[in-house]
Amino acid sequence: MSQISLPNYLTVADELKTAEIAITPAEMHGLLIGMLSGGLSNDSEAWQSLLFDYTNDGMGWPMACLAIAEQSLKLARAELADDNFELSTLLPEDQDIQVYAQAMAEWVSHFVSGLGLIDAQMNKASAQTKEALQDLLEIAKLEVDAEDDQEEQAALLEQVLEHVKVCVLTIHTELGRKPAKPESKTVH
Repeated sequence: MSQISLPNYLTVADELKTAEIAITPAEMHGLLIGMLSGGLSNDSEAWQSLLFDYTNDGMGWPMACLAIAEQSLKLARAELADDNFELSTLLPEDQDIQVYAQAMAEWVSHFVSGLGLIDAQMNKASAQTKEALQDLLEIAKLEVDAEDDQEEQAALLEQVLEHVKVCVLTIHTELGRKPAKPESKTVH
């Protein structure tokens, strides 16, 4: 696997806050993965302008924030190109289950937004891919009750996160993978 890793959630949050960019690390990461899964080609730099438009009224990001986004995208491209079905998510390592659940819902919501930004052709997708999207739309509404058993909630959230990853990989497999070179239809 790659030597690239996701940056620390709190470090990213501080950088974004300092730059006055109104997006959480989870939202940023979900948006980037959504664009990749919706068909953003691996060598495209279009993600930057889409990210700027969506998060900062079209204004560019400071270099430190842009480097973080690029690092996150580079890891995602490597993971999604690999057939190990591995996907890292930029979520807080906070022990507060409500903070974690909210970040997961933000990640999922912005993943779906990323599909929209890249104009993923969901209407032409298979039933399985459409079902994965519907599951994600439901997960985006995720909330946990502070009065419920925290250990049980944590275990359930881990299961939900694994399901999110399966849904993302399902969508990416159909819509995100681009053939390296178009096949020639010319007969010689």
